[in-house]
Amino acid sequence: MATGSAQLDATAQPPRLRVAGDWTLPHYAALERVVNGLKSRLDSQTPIDLSALGALDTAGAALLAGLLGAARLGDLATDDPTLPPAQRALLQTVGKAMAGHVQPKVSPRHNSVTDVLARIGAAMEHIWHQQIQLLGFVGLTLQTLAQTVWRPRRWRVTSLVAHMEETGLDAVPIVVLLTFMVGAVGAFLGSTVLADFGATIYTVDLVALSFLREFAVLRTAILLAGRTASAVTAQIGSMKANEEIDAIRALGLDPMELLVLPRVLAMLASMPMLTFLAMIAGLIGGGLVCALVLGIPPVMFINLVKTDIGVRHFLVGIAKAPVFAFLIAVIGCLEGFKVTGSAESVGEHTTSSVVQSIFVVILLDAVAALFYMEMGW
Repeated sequence: MATGSAQLDATAQPPRLRVAGDWTLPHYAALERVVNGLKSRLDSQTPIDLSALGALDTAGAALLAGLLGAARLGDLATDDPTLPPAQRALLQTVGKAMAGHVQPKVSPRHNSVTDVLARIGAAMEHIWHQQIQLLGFVGLTLQTLAQTVWRPRRWRVTSLVAHMEETGLDAVPIVVLLTFMVGAVGAFLGSTVLADFGATIYTVDLVALSFLREFAVLRTAILLAGRTASAVTAQIGSMKANEEIDAIRALGLDPMELLVLPRVLAMLASMPMLTFLAMIAGLIGGGLVCALVLGIPPVMFINLVKTDIGVRHFLVGIAKAPVFAFLIAVIGCLEGFKVTGSAESVGEHTTSSVVQSIFVVILLDAVAALFYMEMGW
């Protein structure tokens, strides 16, 4: 087989491109170098001579299309009488195919610093959109509540009681047990540190102040964020995936009123009660350690709490509970409505609801602590 060639005959007037030999796959590498060398020297007016063209296959036709252009190759295949019918048909087919081909864009090379900054920017943009959606959903929830509160016939009392049992009553054992253990550990660590200064008696104040202001409400909120927010997202997400929410709308019912309000109100009612139980359990755990390790009897423990710790510390802690409860419930419901149609989406949004709830709770608790400190509360 004669290797294909393409030469620009400068002796002819005007200069003519003579294509000869076999343009087939075995000669592809050599022909590609020839084509790359001639591309810059040809223009659309250069005459083409295909009379000496030998064997031709799809690879060779594609190289000719790259050299001459897909449109011009199709014209040559139509107008050149020296081409056999088989080659003419092949060139026309390849020309049409190459005419619709779009060269893929070569992605620019990035360094690691650019990639990291791009990921940070994308994450910040995603967080911003999440907060905008959360604010909008909070407004929609409050609007639905305002429209329903004056219409007792539209109250979902049975659903509210059921969710209160699921959210509040069923969570009592884990909340009480955890805060009891945290109170005991906090008292033990506090007494260990304060013993170096001969001030172990202030362990009572440390435990009472920390639990009344911070630990009880924060631990309860984190537990409910992991337990209840995930359950709410999974429930609503499964309904969304099974198109049950579309069925609710088709029946003329409002999903916000039917699904969101009972869960939000149940959280608003349950969270303060759980926080109060967490405060009591934390104080009992701390009092038990004080009695067993420091020799402070329960009566003395209670008297020190009454004397040194004001009611305002209890009010500061319990006031956070409804705010945390509302946000945890709203985030759980919102993530449930974001579920698309797969089990993977349910899992992703369940994880997202827990992470967002815990993040928002800790952030608001820190902001509230700074505000109370500046106000002298």
